[in-house]
Amino acid sequence: MSRNNVRGPSSALSEFLRESGITPTTIAHRHRAREDAVNAANAANEAQVAGPSNAGQEDDADNDGDEEEPSPKKKKGKGKGKAPGYGSDDLDEPEDEEPVKKKRKLTKAAQQKADAAAKAKAKAKAKAKKEAGDDSEPEDAYTALSKSAWTGPAAKPVVGNFEICTKCQKEFTVTKYTMAANPGPGFLCHACAKLSGTDPFKKPAAPKKRKTEKRTVVNFEVRRFPTLAALCIQMITHHINDVEALGDIGAINMDEIAKSLSKNRSLTAETAQLFYDVQNTKLTLYDVTKLTPPGFSTLGLLNPNLTSLRLDFCGRMDNTVISAWSNSLPALTRLELLGPFLVRAPMWQTFFASHPLLTGFLITQSPRFDVDCMRALGEHCTDLTELRLKEVGKLNDDFIDILKDMTKLTYLDLGDPTTSFSEQAAAELMSCIGGTLTHLDLSGHLELADAFLIDGLQPHIRVLVELLMRNVPTLTDDGLAHFFNRWTEGDILNANETFTHLDFSRNTELGTNALTALLAHSGKTLATLNINGWKTASEESLKEIPAKARDLRLLDVGWCREMDNFIMKSVMEECSKLKEAKVWGCNRLTEHCPRKRNVNLFGIESHVQLK
Repeated sequence: MSRNNVRGPSSALSEFLRESGITPTTIAHRHRAREDAVNAANAANEAQVAGPSNAGQEDDADNDGDEEEPSPKKKKGKGKGKAPGYGSDDLDEPEDEEPVKKKRKLTKAAQQKADAAAKAKAKAKAKAKKEAGDDSEPEDAYTALSKSAWTGPAAKPVVGNFEICTKCQKEFTVTKYTMAANPGPGFLCHACAKLSGTDPFKKPAAPKKRKTEKRTVVNFEVRRFPTLAALCIQMITHHINDVEALGDIGAINMDEIAKSLSKNRSLTAETAQLFYDVQNTKLTLYDVTKLTPPGFSTLGLLNPNLTSLRLDFCGRMDNTVISAWSNSLPALTRLELLGPFLVRAPMWQTFFASHPLLTGFLITQSPRFDVDCMRALGEHCTDLTELRLKEVGKLNDDFIDILKDMTKLTYLDLGDPTTSFSEQAAAELMSCIGGTLTHLDLSGHLELADAFLIDGLQPHIRVLVELLMRNVPTLTDDGLAHFFNRWTEGDILNANETFTHLDFSRNTELGTNALTALLAHSGKTLATLNINGWKTASEESLKEIPAKARDLRLLDVGWCREMDNFIMKSVMEECSKLKEAKVWGCNRLTEHCPRKRNVNLFGIESHVQLK
């Protein structure tokens, strides 16, 4: 109801009722019509009871009913101008209930006469309303039951009560197993319920637990019949605890045995004796998680002539190990470690001072390696050619001044630092050492952009063949395309050699232009290409991969949305040296994706199995 054209908020139910024509005004009209009909029926009943002598007074009674209508008592309220006899604002107020008078049962003739009188009166009112100018069509009486009056199907009687069976008419006691008759109304005793084919005592079936769906992506990996050497390696791995009984094993198969042991972490201080020898000059162990500090120290004592050492997952190595190696491995020139978390800065400095002939120092995930360690490395190891400081938390621009003096570097990996190099510092570094680099990894340096590639890197590199810049989101499609096009178009006088390994994955801004320019410059020599995440690369640019990069061995086109079966078929046919392809997130590849012998294909989503 609106007053002064001001309307408050309304609920969804109010809006629905308004659209359906159910408003306080229409309800008031229906209420008044019902009252008139009841009054007319009461008048007819009284006339019939009074007899023929009162028949002449019937019309007068009707007229009186038309002229005066019973008005309910006025209630206090703020509303004015309401429909008489009805207050929309007082719907929740308790109403005064009058005692129901006992009525005498009407005869059939009297009932027909009362109905005719009610209809005549309703027609007269409708005609008068129409003449008064109300052109709205009369609405049907609102006869829907209120929520409180709605009963629906017969409710089940209270347990313990007595009921009469609808079928056999016998009295029975109601229990929780009592069933309603079908068709109703009424209820069945237990015997009749069983005869109807339904067991009232049968427990309802428990809801089925939804089976967990497990995604299994099918990979196509070629497994050839194992060779005799492979079977021997498996046998040795199975009996690795009897290492002393194995005797002498050729050095050729040692690396394969080490890889096999790393799969189930079977390498311990006892089983590692298989790989130790005084004559060893090179040792690689792929998982030394179970080696303790004394075990690492023993490694140095039993392999005193080592010149190259690689240990993966060496998280238990500490200062005592590096201190022991400073004396037990005097000939060491190359050290590669994954995860030396516990080695502190002073011990690194001591190790560098004891190994001035070090040419390769490659570490990953060493949070304690700081600028003082870097300074000691630069002072003592002047012939360093390989350097990896990957995922080193303290790497920053302060390292640049020391790195600029390492002019003999050919391999440099400074990927995934906590703090990115600035463009200016990185450009200064490339101007000093870029001319000798063959491998460069600057992945994860978030501040490097197109300007670094064009002004900081391109003018200074000469022999770079492997470039990795993963997760550098500031690189753009046009910027990288311009970087390669300048070489292709001859804008750079001292052109760099073409690349064999390119990794620009997880750079979502790169796409069609960059891929086209990249393949035009280095397509003929590419052996490894990773463009994972180039979701905007077009179908035409992806078709250029098999056409221009036929020497590919490793290809990752994950999340390149336009990759489909036809392009993959061309890759399989044209790239004869291909060994592995990754296609994660390529939704257009179907179960009919072509495959090729000796090529491992990973990540076809259409082959996902739900278990």
